[in-house]
Amino acid sequence: MQLWVGLGNPGPQYAMNRHNVGFMAIDVIADTHQFAPPAKKFQGWLQDGRIGRTRILLLKPGTFMNESGRSVRAAMDFYKLAPQDVTAFYDELDLAPMKVKVKQGGGAAGHNGIRSLIQHIGDDFRRVRIGIGHPGHKDRVTGHVLGNYHKTEIEPLTDLLGAIAAEASWLAEGDEVRFQNDLALRLQP
Repeated sequence: MQLWVGLGNPGPQYAMNRHNVGFMAIDVIADTHQFAPPAKKFQGWLQDGRIGRTRILLLKPGTFMNESGRSVRAAMDFYKLAPQDVTAFYDELDLAPMKVKVKQGGGAAGHNGIRSLIQHIGDDFRRVRIGIGHPGHKDRVTGHVLGNYHKTEIEPLTDLLGAIAAEASWLAEGDEVRFQNDLALRLQP
């Protein structure tokens, strides 16, 4: 069993924020793989399903980004999962928009949601970093991250999220390299 966590902020006013791309990824994975409807659990929304032969729990913490770790810790304790069973999907400033990189472990790199996860579960979890690009100056970071995707970004974003969901079976099997390669092939112009 694996726990896949989408990081974001709850509420319709945040729905299209770049900071909520983790929530968006979880929603598309759930729809594509026909997961059960969301249930209110662990201070968030949990969906149960399978990708291939692997049981996956999808969690969207409802605690706001900065407290995401509390929700994840509660789900991990209930299901007796280790940090290595957790995958976090989230926005990454230091990646070009619509690029995806997967890595195991590491620091928070200034991301408050990841910082919260590290505080509550340690740093040895898998990360699916979804690029949102850097606005160029640190004074513009907050507005960029909490800003909505521009209408010109919606089609590439939809393609990206669909490709992540379509290739999710490689993540479920633990083949991060194949996931990234197939994702890149799918998204070639």
